[in-house]
Amino acid sequence: MTRRCWWLIACCAATLAGAEPYRPEAGPNTPVSMDLDWKDAARDRAVPVRVWYPKDGPGPFPIIIFSHGLGGNRQAYAMHSSHWASWGYVVCNVQHLGSDDAVWRGVADPMAALRRAATDPRNLMNRPKDVSFAIDQMIALNTAEGPLKGRLDTAKIGVSGHSFGGYTTLASAGMTFPVGRREISFGDPRIVAGIAMSVPAVGKSEAMADSIYGGIKIPILHLTGTKDNSPIGETAPEQRRVPYDHIKCGNQTLIIYRDADHMVFSGYRNDGQAVDPAVAARLGGRDAKLDARIHTLLRESCTAFWDCWLKGDQAAKDWFYGTGYKTEMGADGTFETK
Repeated sequence: MTRRCWWLIACCAATLAGAEPYRPEAGPNTPVSMDLDWKDAARDRAVPVRVWYPKDGPGPFPIIIFSHGLGGNRQAYAMHSSHWASWGYVVCNVQHLGSDDAVWRGVADPMAALRRAATDPRNLMNRPKDVSFAIDQMIALNTAEGPLKGRLDTAKIGVSGHSFGGYTTLASAGMTFPVGRREISFGDPRIVAGIAMSVPAVGKSEAMADSIYGGIKIPILHLTGTKDNSPIGETAPEQRRVPYDHIKCGNQTLIIYRDADHMVFSGYRNDGQAVDPAVAARLGGRDAKLDARIHTLLRESCTAFWDCWLKGDQAAKDWFYGTGYKTEMGADGTFETK
């Protein structure tokens, strides 16, 4: 039997097993971006954003708000945003002042500055408030003159983020915070689904974690890796699953990628260059093929999840929650759902 015949047999077997990939390459829409510099007058706070959107097509396109990690900015995470835009989403990458790259650039001790920003209560509150403000502004763009007028599905809004942005995702999804005898929530009821990457664990006891995460009532895709140690040391890989374990509502999914570290979720821009010097330095000691494999799996899982919950695509739901994604991922990760 020829080598080509063996290849054809393998492809047919993979298809029958449900292992066909789900949108790992760029979609039919050309992704373009624009930078906007918003001002939240109620908080006297600047909220810079980069909005990725399909260049053509009438829509309406669901909206995704993306929150960067500690020390990031609105230019980062283009790997995710441009891919989602190519498949028919409008993605608003928010830059959170006080926990963005201005915190560490040009300072004597960048890591100390990042640690202070991570524990500053103002950042913990302002980040989910930035998300809600961004939702307000995106809804306004749907009626304002411009490239997005009449092209947004304002009833289908998702939120996503990495690391500190993963915290922001869950805070915007309905986490509660005990303050004395009260519980405070920054949850936004307009959000219908979320993807949380590398979330720092919150809650020192089972009861506390149950209380903190108990307010989340929407589908969440939780993403992490077996080597997902925090760069500033506050969360070990095994703690990343705490939110998944303590959210009581259904439609929760946890994917743990084999050998994935914290920075692999930052990815590359479309031009193949690292997003920032910190990512480039980390990649110097990594297996590039492993990172590329994880990036492919991330594009598939996230796109299928959004298609399921923001577009109501039954085929995406069958593939993701059936055998498709688990077979496609194989030994490169584990998949749990409840």
